[in-house]
Amino acid sequence: MCTSIIFSPADHYFGRNLDLEISFGQQVVITPRKYEFKFKNMPSLKNHNAIVGIAMVADGYPLYFDASNEKGLGMAGLNYNGNAHYFPVTDEDKDNIASFEFIPWILGQCGTVAEAKNLLSRINITNLNFKPEMQASPLHWLLADKTGASVVIESDADGLHVYDNPVGVLTNNPKFPLQLFNLNNYSNVSSAEPKNGFSKDVDFNLYSREMGSRDLPGGADSASRFVRATFNKFNAPVSDDNNKNIDTYFHILHSVEQQKGVDQVGPGKFEYTIYSSGTNLDTSDFYYTTYENKRINHIDIHKEDLTASDLITFPMLDQVTINDQN
Repeated sequence: MCTSIIFSPADHYFGRNLDLEISFGQQVVITPRKYEFKFKNMPSLKNHNAIVGIAMVADGYPLYFDASNEKGLGMAGLNYNGNAHYFPVTDEDKDNIASFEFIPWILGQCGTVAEAKNLLSRINITNLNFKPEMQASPLHWLLADKTGASVVIESDADGLHVYDNPVGVLTNNPKFPLQLFNLNNYSNVSSAEPKNGFSKDVDFNLYSREMGSRDLPGGADSASRFVRATFNKFNAPVSDDNNKNIDTYFHILHSVEQQKGVDQVGPGKFEYTIYSSGTNLDTSDFYYTTYENKRINHIDIHKEDLTASDLITFPMLDQVTINDQN
């Protein structure tokens, strides 16, 4: 499964964990402004916002898992199996966009969540595949901008829903309103030591530190990760130092990462956190870590030619690195 957040200590950091049992040969991909995005049922975008994120490149086309643009708008698609519903192409007054085209369609044209909402009001997410052998993934999306605003987009059987997201977190099932409602069950969780609300006549021994967070769920399931990521995000320290904030951002994501061997999804198959990504939406600096390489890797998109027409790709550094200090 997956977890996505926007963390706003000073600048705004947006990205996600990608949790799967297999890798797709994904890369860091910069799509410059003059790369021609072609769509199944809509006119091409020949000039658009520059985009950076993690994608699998197929037939020269960047299939983005998550990305942000130079205007400070970010978007991530997360597994939404069993609920996601895509529709046939319609002749009604709608923009017919396939799910794999959704991220470039929005990020290519919009700079804020407010602008994206206008586009979303016309969108019909279609049930088309990139190729016959590449089935469309069942997804929902977190969309956020450098004001800190975020929304969740879910295409269900009863239509497209756009939910304002007051916590800036998304995982997987159930539907977003239920995930948000479930937070009510954890109102007693605290970063402070608990007070005795049981009875004034009963003495309690706080036998350990961190007792205030004892009821925080620790599972790898999506509901548990949603609660834990939200709690950790809102209790994370903030700094005036960008490096410290980006480090904290990755600590939040890593607090809900999945270890190999603990989440079996089939015979001999285990889901794990393949990578964690993040963009500073205020500067467009892109960062990532991988399962094997926890060093924070940085790509400055402004060092590249953003006026070009060809994709710019970087292999993900996924080898274990150990610093020998003596």
